[in-house]
Amino acid sequence: MRKGLTRREHEVTDINEIVGILDRAKVAHVGMIDDNKPYVVSMNYGYIMENENLTIYLHGATEGRKLDILKKNPNVFIEIDTDIEPFEGEKPCQYGISYSSIMCEGVAEIVDDVEEKKKALSILMKTQTGKDFEFDDRMTTIVSVIRINVDSFTAKKRPKPCALV
Repeated sequence: MRKGLTRREHEVTDINEIVGILDRAKVAHVGMIDDNKPYVVSMNYGYIMENENLTIYLHGATEGRKLDILKKNPNVFIEIDTDIEPFEGEKPCQYGISYSSIMCEGVAEIVDDVEEKKKALSILMKTQTGKDFEFDDRMTTIVSVIRINVDSFTAKKRPKPCALV
């Protein structure tokens, strides 16, 4: 499900453009709550988009702070950005940065099923490299895989001002 933005002129609603942002970006900033304090970690990701339903996959160590937090509170907020390019102007208020971004709210689940872990790792590598990889059972035992079932997301694009293009 997609939510609306306050600055509608920057909103991206075309699903193909949203997929393009997900394809070009390589890092997701994952926000969690650790005992009522925010905690954010940057991670590589993989994704699948089916009928405007977004699922994000992450991978990492088999133990650590991130997993401890998600076991206590699986609610996450994810920010992904790409196409970042500073621009200048004649006046201070004309400086800025062009970018494309996606923000997501969802629930994280630690994946235990070996077949789903193999599929998720393949999706992650395809997103990151554009190449197809296969994983064996042993490879899945040395990493944790987290599936984010995205409840809602928005996409945004701030282009360079026309006079600067």
